[in-house]
Amino acid sequence: MTCRPFWLSLFLMFVAISPASAESWADSIYESLQERKLPEESLSLAAIPLDGPGEPRFVNADEQMNPGSTMKLVTTYAALELLGPNFQWHTRLYTDGEQKGDTLKGNLYYVGVGDPKLTLERMWLLLRDLRAMGIKHIRGDLVLDGSYFHLPNGIPHFNDDGDNPYAPYLVEPSALLTNLNVFRIRMMSRDGKVHVSTEPPVSKIVIDNQVTAPERGRCPVHNSKALQYEPDFSDRRKITVTITGALPENCRADRYLSLMSQEDYTANLIRGLWREMGGTLSGRDRTGRLARGAKLLVTTSSPDLVTMVRDINKWSSNIMARQLFLTIGAENRLAGDKDDLAAADRAILEWMRLKGIDISQVVLENGSGLSRVERITAHQQALMLQQAWRSPFAAELIASLPLVAMDGTMRNRLRNTALVGEGHIKTGTLRNVRSIAGFTRDQNNTTWAVAAMINDRSAWKSRAVLDEVLKAVHTLVEPGTDASRVTAASAGGGR
Repeated sequence: MTCRPFWLSLFLMFVAISPASAESWADSIYESLQERKLPEESLSLAAIPLDGPGEPRFVNADEQMNPGSTMKLVTTYAALELLGPNFQWHTRLYTDGEQKGDTLKGNLYYVGVGDPKLTLERMWLLLRDLRAMGIKHIRGDLVLDGSYFHLPNGIPHFNDDGDNPYAPYLVEPSALLTNLNVFRIRMMSRDGKVHVSTEPPVSKIVIDNQVTAPERGRCPVHNSKALQYEPDFSDRRKITVTITGALPENCRADRYLSLMSQEDYTANLIRGLWREMGGTLSGRDRTGRLARGAKLLVTTSSPDLVTMVRDINKWSSNIMARQLFLTIGAENRLAGDKDDLAAADRAILEWMRLKGIDISQVVLENGSGLSRVERITAHQQALMLQQAWRSPFAAELIASLPLVAMDGTMRNRLRNTALVGEGHIKTGTLRNVRSIAGFTRDQNNTTWAVAAMINDRSAWKSRAVLDEVLKAVHTLVEPGTDASRVTAASAGGGR
């Protein structure tokens, strides 16, 4: 039997156990793919060290893939640099008339600018400011001006192949968007009855409550099919939502539905809130442009862009991302752009190219990832994250991403592991698509930019694979680091 020199045995043992070796670092990822019968080519992965030792790691990294919602990282990072972190949206009310006592004799113009987070509360404050001017009665039309976004041919429709066309995540962008264009239906079972209310209060929404209230039973979980909601649009004057099912005693349930166009929703919201304040608005609702010479009445300003970016990335808001994408287009529109979608596409791709990123395989549609056509490679995405790490606004972008096992869309992933709080990771979920992208640390405290996508008809079962990607990066031990010396010492001591 041939005896090896001690130093050679020590070296071979170190290589065998070092998780940083190029041959072994991804073994657990491949094993996870095999366990779920997912082909290796379904995975595209890139990991680049940012502030410490290490070599970039790639698996099919230059394959063009659908990224799902991790495309939001492109939109939000671009927005921080193209619009600025303190960018705000300013929604205004104007009139072409005159105030006589407590009556405004003239039209009320609502000028929307695509504010992604114009909430019910902010709309109430805007109208309260109008009411504080002494105005109670408006003798004129409510005119909605949504011309801020230039979309002469509309926007591509997304078919989610689902059975709920009223789902909030399917709301389409509009300069007239308010309160995310959703109604919240709230139910409480008490004393043998189910009490139902809607928010915001809009007279056009009528609830046909057919829900029973059994004494015993389990409370339904979120999106449970124990309760069914069926809207009826046959009457042009109202929308009747019939609710059926059972809600046991002392249980609560909420459902969010998008039931109106953005124009109708905003007009009904304004009228409902104004009525609650004791005001009247006698004219009709219509869309149109702000009249020349109209006088400004009141303004509401959005939170800054940093706040918007956090909301978009933490909870993966499609409609907010789409509003932001169009705002980039509107603010960077050139004469040759056919619409604001094209303007945003051009502006973002030019910005990426100036960052030194190959854009040949980047395909943008709406910037949210809610798309069957958007494409990027893991390599391009990781390089973009590397650039973001060097950006003056790096802290703002990173803080907007979900913390592993702690909040946002990562709150229930990788709990009870060494990765808790160690990464800021955006997730992506779409039919045939699962993805992650963001920043995570290895056990030597080097931060890595990581992008991984799985495109396959069985992608729905790949969450554990993507979690394994983060584990594999976390356990990397690069030669020359403190961790590798500890590993080598442990190997020697075990001889």
